[in-house]
Amino acid sequence: MSTSPAPAPTPGSPAAPSVAPWEELVTVALLGTDRRTPPGPASGREAPAALLDTAAVETVRRRAGLRPARAAARPEPAAADPRPQLPPAAARRLSMLLADRPGTGGGGRRGAAPDLMELLPQWLSLANARGFAAPPQTLPTLLDAARGRTDLRPAVLTFAGPRALWLARLNPDWRFALRAAPGGGAELPLPQESDRIRQLWQEGLFAERVALLTTLRAQSPETARELLATTWATERAEDRLMFLDSLRAGLAAADEPFLEQSLSDRSRNVRATAAELLSALPESALAGRMADRAGSCVAVDRTRRVPTLVVEAPHECDAGMERDGVVAKAPAGRGERSWWLGQLVEAAPLGTWQDRLGGRTPEEVVALPVADDWRSELHAAWCRAAVRQRDPGWSRALLGSPSAPEAGGPGAVSLAERAKLLATLGAAERADWVAGFVATHGLSEAFQLLGVCAVPWAAPLGRAVVDALNIARDAGSYPWSFSGVMGLAERCLDPAEAGRLDALTAVPDEPEDASPGAGGYWAEAFQRLTTTLRLRAAMREELGGP
Repeated sequence: MSTSPAPAPTPGSPAAPSVAPWEELVTVALLGTDRRTPPGPASGREAPAALLDTAAVETVRRRAGLRPARAAARPEPAAADPRPQLPPAAARRLSMLLADRPGTGGGGRRGAAPDLMELLPQWLSLANARGFAAPPQTLPTLLDAARGRTDLRPAVLTFAGPRALWLARLNPDWRFALRAAPGGGAELPLPQESDRIRQLWQEGLFAERVALLTTLRAQSPETARELLATTWATERAEDRLMFLDSLRAGLAAADEPFLEQSLSDRSRNVRATAAELLSALPESALAGRMADRAGSCVAVDRTRRVPTLVVEAPHECDAGMERDGVVAKAPAGRGERSWWLGQLVEAAPLGTWQDRLGGRTPEEVVALPVADDWRSELHAAWCRAAVRQRDPGWSRALLGSPSAPEAGGPGAVSLAERAKLLATLGAAERADWVAGFVATHGLSEAFQLLGVCAVPWAAPLGRAVVDALNIARDAGSYPWSFSGVMGLAERCLDPAEAGRLDALTAVPDEPEDASPGAGGYWAEAFQRLTTTLRLRAAMREELGGP
């Protein structure tokens, strides 16, 4: 195909045809001249060359036809960051962590090299705890990393400081930083600046209003509540829900009148949220109503040889129950009466059961037999109540002993519920309970429980996990099923445990019934674990930690 340019028009000849719109040329080039006739007189075999000539002319015209414009004003310099700079070794480590990217392979063995990107959250947490500022040259890469991983955003934005917001205003790809910052990065008024507060509340964007309400709630709860009440009746339902959710922080008895009024809201979601918040106030009128309803459904039958809990679930969901947040329609496959009972027990203050059930402690209440197969329903509702009300006493009773033969404990019915109950306990008690669970039941069911333990793991928990991994290794267990726990151990095990693991990095003798290649995998995994722990220790030292 010839691509020589068409001859220029000679003097006196007809003028060259006008150049077609650029979009039309692109369309013809994509479809091909055989499928779409190009603009201009050329056709047949000459059409491709004519199309290229026309595109070349139009390219020159597009470039030359730009009119000069006034130079835009230079952006204001970024705000100064007064925090100290990173030590040189820590800055080099950050560059290494940011340069590492997850592999594109489809799974399989990870090898013995640490996953550096999985260490970045911990490095950022340490750097923020030490109060260091991010090196300016790393800010674009940090923002790109946070753009791809939402879990990194809070730590990245804290570390990047005001310069991240400055950059985010110049690059649309980083606008998430403005959305995450209070008020979109704008300076919020102080609690005493009533005029500015009123103006921002009435005229600001939704994100700015949420940030304003959240900030005021932390500084002056009464001011925040009064501000919300001024426009409550005119807000959209979805906005009312978001605003109401901000009252969780610093929830107090003074919020009860506003929340009680919200029980009559037009939106079912708003009513449900108001009821949930009121049920978290043990002295509220709603909590008292729920306690009376739940108490009328559960009682101790003392006529039996062994005192037994008997349950009489509600026969209907009346208007008062619905107003107090009880959802009348049960989910598919769930009985209505058990559905209503669970909601009543969940919303009733746990402190009321001791008086209603003969002065018994939570452990004694949970240990009582329950008639007519209501035990799982009743205990599951108490589990949800303990989590909602953050009651460690009831959580301990429902969890039971970690070494009990029944791994689920006396009340919890799932791993997810056990994890939520553990979250209400202190860090040390939580770690001790999970260590006992791992020592008794192994690691097959412990992944969710390990995820709620404070990092780095306490020494008893770390030893229990390593011992359980060693037992699984010696037994020739299928090694890939423990990859999740291994990943957690790399991020959560105390780096001081690295010395105990050196003996496990050798390839063990494989039992006859072991999975093929299991010994090599275990050695590889322990090598990666020890390398990662020593790397975490070096990171801490580089940032000035012990």
